[in-house]
Amino acid sequence: MIRELVLSLAFLIAVCGQFAQAVEPSERLADPVLEERARTLSKELRCLVCQNQSIDESNADLAHDLRQLLRQRLVAGDTDQQVLDYLTARYGVFVLLDPPFEPLTWILWLTPPVLVIGGGGLLLLRARRRRPEPAVPDLTGDESVRAALLLDEPR
Repeated sequence: MIRELVLSLAFLIAVCGQFAQAVEPSERLADPVLEERARTLSKELRCLVCQNQSIDESNADLAHDLRQLLRQRLVAGDTDQQVLDYLTARYGVFVLLDPPFEPLTWILWLTPPVLVIGGGGLLLLRARRRRPEPAVPDLTGDESVRAALLLDEPR
């Protein structure tokens, strides 16, 4: 009974968790087209406090301020790219959840593959350098007889 309840609860959290948003009703724009653009853009921007959440998902005060600023820029008539450029100029490339591949972000993009390739290379070198186990010499005739006696085996 309890197991079924826990599984049901886990299922509900998994299904409904994706719908949880931090955007407050007071932040929403009256124009549904602008609001949809704001929601799309806010999913592309990183919360600088939470760092692994978009401002659309974060409840942090800074995320709230960024959502309001984003909506103000859209109401002022900025295009999506102009809003992104404005926020990037103000907060840096780190505000983008998917930063562009440019010299400033090369370390961000190239570190994971370099670590994986380097780690694989080190494992390969270690495997090649592993010394083979020394071969165990065969038993002599006397040793075989003695082993058979000790093990109580017929020869």
